[in-house]
Amino acid sequence: MSLNTYQPPHLGSGNDKPSRKKPMFPVIERLRAFLKHHGREVRLPVAYRDLQRFTYSLPVKDKEGKDTMWETVVYDMREWDYIREGLIRIYAILKTEGDMSFSKHLDVARIDFCAFGNSQPFRIRIVNKFNDNYDHYYIKIADASRIYGLELEHLLSPNRITFFTSRNTLVEEHIPGIPGDIFIQSYLDNSDTNKIRFAKEFVKFNERCFVRLLGDMRSYNFVVDITPDIEDFQYRIRAIDFDQQSYEGRKNLYLPQFFKENNPFVQTTLKYLNSDSIAQYQTEERTMMAFRLVSARYRIKELLDTMGRDQISTPEKIHQLAGELAEFHGNVALGKTHTMGKLVKQHLKVCLRKNLLMIPRFQGRFED
Repeated sequence: MSLNTYQPPHLGSGNDKPSRKKPMFPVIERLRAFLKHHGREVRLPVAYRDLQRFTYSLPVKDKEGKDTMWETVVYDMREWDYIREGLIRIYAILKTEGDMSFSKHLDVARIDFCAFGNSQPFRIRIVNKFNDNYDHYYIKIADASRIYGLELEHLLSPNRITFFTSRNTLVEEHIPGIPGDIFIQSYLDNSDTNKIRFAKEFVKFNERCFVRLLGDMRSYNFVVDITPDIEDFQYRIRAIDFDQQSYEGRKNLYLPQFFKENNPFVQTTLKYLNSDSIAQYQTEERTMMAFRLVSARYRIKELLDTMGRDQISTPEKIHQLAGELAEFHGNVALGKTHTMGKLVKQHLKVCLRKNLLMIPRFQGRFED
């Protein structure tokens, strides 16, 4: 999919909208076995249901005094001691593989809850009592779609992600960066923003999402990481919401370029990059995805085989997406796919076949 194949008025038109509420999909035993095998399933001292027993909540406001979608929750003291100790232990599991020797420096500064969205997360703020430095992590409902999305991000993107499951609880590390919508408001038009480099990154992000079928990447569902470089800055766009991994039926919902919230990014890309540059950056990203796939081919195959036997969307959406992708690629086989997991596997084959053939030790196909 190329950004330059469309004229600006049709980009990000907002005609395609994700489902208002995606159902939660349970973790099947085959997926649980995969998570255990690869060290993702661990025994945690606090579960999601424990955090739901708060007494009351207070709205969280931003620096300008405006309400956010988060609320700080407060617990009965009998609950708090147990929860506080457990949350510090979970942080140790995330950061130091369970080494509790540093726990005396740590405390739970705040717990926030967000009822908006599918995962209804709790955001845990951990603070170092010696210097007031703080960090965050999240506890959510374990949704199979999100777990597949997190694992595919870990394996196929340039970003590594630490997360754990414990039965129906999902724990995720915080992904740092500037939310995309805030970047548009406060950074995109700054004089020191290198728009050419940012446009290059948006093309690559657009490509990654489409190839692995990660949907609903509106500006507030990803962050921008800015890294100082020689005489300038580099940019990395990172997804932070994986609930819409391979769920929707519309092809365009897997392309960030089509969301109206991302129009400023699209316009910047079209202004600063020509068609040859866009094609070059798309090829670069597919080549890197191919190398990542080869490096983790057996783990990816195990994941996709599990995903192919799981039900993470509706038959109507699967049929629709398979048909649209088959028409777009001119590949009849895609239209005959009956599960989202198998469709992701076939789509990776179709999109990366040319790049995989350039890698000598890979035969350009997945094992069946």
